[in-house]
Amino acid sequence: MDASARFGVSPGLTSALIEAARESGLPLLPGVMTPSDVIVARQAGFRELKLFPAQQAGGVGMLKALAGPFPNVTFCPTGGITAETALEFLALLNVACVGESWLTLKAALLAGD
Repeated sequence: MDASARFGVSPGLTSALIEAARESGLPLLPGVMTPSDVIVARQAGFRELKLFPAQQAGGVGMLKALAGPFPNVTFCPTGGITAETALEFLALLNVACVGESWLTLKAALLAGD
């Protein structure tokens, strides 16, 4: 928030992150990898989650499997997704977007853009 962030993204979720998000009011996209992680995130009130690392966690197959028991959860998978595989993820109803470092040019990062 001191850096004017409008939201936070994390590779995982801890009780400290849950508390900080609640206290600050800063929207948080917490990372999950397992169904148990999803349950903890849902109990904390999160409905939008980052599946990380997506490919290593099972990729498209994992997201399809999570859709059944968690119909009200939307994912932003990151980790191992390529420009070629992004469309496979985006075709899933429980995927709102994908993220990867290749989406931002290194020159833009260095320029602070």
